[in-house]
Amino acid sequence: MTDFTEKKHISKAEINELPMKAYDGPIHLYNTEAEADAAAAKLLNENLLGFDTETRPAFRKGESYDPSLLQLATADAVYLFQIQRCGLTPNLIKVLSSPNIIKAGVALERDVVELQALAVFDDNGFVELATSAKKARIKNLGLRGLTAILFGFRISKKEQVSNWAREELTQSQKVYAATDAWLGRKIYLAFKEQGFA
Repeated sequence: MTDFTEKKHISKAEINELPMKAYDGPIHLYNTEAEADAAAAKLLNENLLGFDTETRPAFRKGESYDPSLLQLATADAVYLFQIQRCGLTPNLIKVLSSPNIIKAGVALERDVVELQALAVFDDNGFVELATSAKKARIKNLGLRGLTAILFGFRISKKEQVSNWAREELTQSQKVYAATDAWLGRKIYLAFKEQGFA
């Protein structure tokens, strides 16, 4: 891991030179309310989760969609919830509302507001990693740039504008979504170790 005193900015060209890496651990996908709620009950025992959401992209003016996927990463696995199918279950809402569970990610605010449009909850325990990056005087505030600076690899953005609302997600979509949440947790721990989180 990079010492934060070294590199504060990385260009797109430099990122593209780095080796590609993705999350390669267990991925659990839930699309029924009962399964999702049971999985979320387990997550209530965690104290740190990587957090992200994916939404079907809108290509026309005035078009918008609700979030399709909620990703939460533990130390051992990434949990993907197809919330258009399973909804924000009572235990998922408890996870999102808990001040005792840190949920770390990049550009969280919009994700949280979009989730709150689906179900009312108090957003406690969310940590915006861009805030920690600013404290560390890092110029790149996005997930791709932070990953490159802190860990020296790049992540694929190939699936970013794919259809997240589809019933069956491809393996490539699952890995992409899991990678984003896994990195939220990993980056938080890197910042915490250096006293920036």
